[in-house]
Amino acid sequence: MNKDSKIIMEKWSIMSPNGYGLHKCIAPETHDCNVVNILRLNIKKGDTFKLKSNELEMNAVLIKGHAKVSNRDLNEEMDKLDAFYIPGNSDILIESMEDTIFYIGAAICEGYGKTFFRKFNKYLELGNIHQIHGKGAGQREVFFTLNPEVPSSRLLCGLTWGQDGGWTSWPPHQHENDLEEVYCYFDMDYPKFGMHLSYLNSGEFNEIVSHVVQSGSMVLAPKGYHPTVASPGTINTYFWVLAAHSHKSRRYDLAIADPKIIID
Repeated sequence: MNKDSKIIMEKWSIMSPNGYGLHKCIAPETHDCNVVNILRLNIKKGDTFKLKSNELEMNAVLIKGHAKVSNRDLNEEMDKLDAFYIPGNSDILIESMEDTIFYIGAAICEGYGKTFFRKFNKYLELGNIHQIHGKGAGQREVFFTLNPEVPSSRLLCGLTWGQDGGWTSWPPHQHENDLEEVYCYFDMDYPKFGMHLSYLNSGEFNEIVSHVVQSGSMVLAPKGYHPTVASPGTINTYFWVLAAHSHKSRRYDLAIADPKIIID
């Protein structure tokens, strides 16, 4: 790996802002990506905010707090980890009943998808929305906030929890020809932390760039492999956003595992 590649990968990790308001954290015009956008919305208790999607489709997850959301299609109360989706040229009014934090994945809308609301249910039976991935130290739980069976233009999104001190996204995989991804971490307040690893080519473990991640960390994966691991006493917890290069590649089965990793 040359020095320039390392510098580029080091810039893939950012700490999202805590200040009130809407923050564009990752976007093609400012970061090393072509299609994925990540926003963070922080609203003070008692305030309202009208979220406008404009040319983007958006999948928003309530990371902290309690809120009400409404537009011509929705009128819902949101608890932690509930989510909603709005297509392009839409808006939604958010009333904050506590200090709230939303993580929002976004991508160009091509006319697919319609507004919907998803209630988080950790006891939901395993199926299209609630799944268990991996095994052993790499086993993790996944809850889709926007699963492949639901129409959208380019987005696939969900929540992942690893195990105490465990690996997530293991074995390492890449999907650079079809999709870009961002991991947005939460519920990992100091002194808890994890490591998000980035490397470009199969088996080049000596070229890994390590990103320390905690609540608020967001790490881009526009190319290459991106496994993560938690420190003992920590569960890696994140909202992941996959954005396809085109509607045709909006698929969840395109990940390619690193062939140099041996899995027993």
